[in-house]
Amino acid sequence: MNPYLVPGLVVVVLVTIAIGVYGLRFARTTSDFLVASRSVSPSWNAAAISGEYLSAASFLGVAGLVLRYGAEVLWYPVGFAAGYLALLLFVAAPLRRSGAFTLPDFCEVRLRSTRLRRLATAFVLFIGALYLLPQLQGAGLTFATVTGGSYAWGALLVGIVVTANVAFGGMRAITFVQAFQYWLKLTALAVPILFLIFQWQSDGRPAVTPPAGAVFHAATSVVFEKDAVLDGVGPVHAGETVHFAAGDPVPKVSTVDATFGADWLQPGGESGLFGTYSLILATFLGTMGLPHVLVRFYTNPDGASARRTTLVVLAMVGLFYLLPTLYGVLGRIYTPQLLMTGRTDAVVLLLPEAALGGGHLGRLLGALVTAGALAAFLSTSSGLLTSIAGVIFTDVLPPGRSGSVRDFRVATVLAAGVPTTMAVFVSDMDVSRVVGLAFAVAASSFCPLLVLGIWWRKLTDAGAIAGILVGGGSAVVAVFVTVLGADLPSNLAEFVAQPAAWTVPLAFFVMVVVSLLTSRRVPADVGATMLRLHAPESLRS
Repeated sequence: MNPYLVPGLVVVVLVTIAIGVYGLRFARTTSDFLVASRSVSPSWNAAAISGEYLSAASFLGVAGLVLRYGAEVLWYPVGFAAGYLALLLFVAAPLRRSGAFTLPDFCEVRLRSTRLRRLATAFVLFIGALYLLPQLQGAGLTFATVTGGSYAWGALLVGIVVTANVAFGGMRAITFVQAFQYWLKLTALAVPILFLIFQWQSDGRPAVTPPAGAVFHAATSVVFEKDAVLDGVGPVHAGETVHFAAGDPVPKVSTVDATFGADWLQPGGESGLFGTYSLILATFLGTMGLPHVLVRFYTNPDGASARRTTLVVLAMVGLFYLLPTLYGVLGRIYTPQLLMTGRTDAVVLLLPEAALGGGHLGRLLGALVTAGALAAFLSTSSGLLTSIAGVIFTDVLPPGRSGSVRDFRVATVLAAGVPTTMAVFVSDMDVSRVVGLAFAVAASSFCPLLVLGIWWRKLTDAGAIAGILVGGGSAVVAVFVTVLGADLPSNLAEFVAQPAAWTVPLAFFVMVVVSLLTSRRVPADVGATMLRLHAPESLRS
């Protein structure tokens, strides 16, 4: 085992806890715990947003998808980054001016409906848990991959550290933690990629082959975790090692559960044109519906600061996404065995040692990217847990109890319990796919609500409820069908696996039609509310 791994992981955990303890000095009121008393500067907030947004799907999943499918999946990082453009144009400043603490708060401020608030609460909890689960899974995968230890211990470790940080420091402490972790993640990818590119050049710039033509760059031994059948080799048993020489093609591998390898990989990824457009729509519009992203805009002092924050985030996130793509490309050369096992999400973790050898440099860089991966799980999990705990604190706990810092800590423990328990027992879900489904649910529920609620004065509570139930509910059903692996006809399966292309327009359509049919339910003070959302603070004062 890499001797630098455990010290690197321990340092990241200890620094995270230390920064959280430092932030605890400034967290005294419930406003500190929920929105950092709305006093976070644009630069700090941008780093914190970038830190929590660049999740396991960004750090591990994007590189794995590029390794597996090639350039056709670059829409993932493009959509993830471009989503902030929609936030900048349509949501950031008005959302901050609403004065709300959470998304359910905004629903009541805009449409004066407790029923809508309860529905929004349910969707926040579902989206947050759906997004938090793959972060904890990624932590378990990283722990098991690089240390050979138990998957469950990795997931449990991150769950405990994040819960403690959020419970004792709230939004104020998490802001400092996430800002630090963004720069750690950027460094953890940027420094090794320089050495990897130099190594690629010194090797004579070997060609980056498409998956269907992938070959082993060097002699490689592959240990199989399950019984399998290899084209050209024959059956192998669990625990058996198969040796490949340099230049050997990557074979097709069949197991009881799935088929992997070069012949299995098709250009365009898992879906055709419909799936690609649906993915773009989900990532582009889903960003503005993610609870842990939106809650960050409540921490800015005013609407202008929220806009500046979003602009800086666009630059920071765009810079980061250049790096995982390079890891996926170089993984085709130095870690093609991952195409055989299906564990392509581990390419970022294994590439430095595979390309640079088992010397001190390869091991040090391997430890660095592993530390960055841990930072990705910690930062995103912290943001998600803060947003879920805030909603439980304001909308789920009994009204007579809500209001104290102690109750926020109780809400944090409750928010962490279910996702952490699920992550310990569920280890084989595709990280990027689950995150993509979370984006689809967010795009089909909160995106239409925010866009119409901010820019269309005729929206009613009945229209919003109907749109969320029909559009968001359809996306939720698609999530369950996909995750449970239901056997569907190929045409229907594509519509269900990437539902945003039809659930988002459906949600907008239903909201508009039902609002027009229930025009008497438009709040009487809608004019004052819209002025509050759109008038600059200097004009209002």
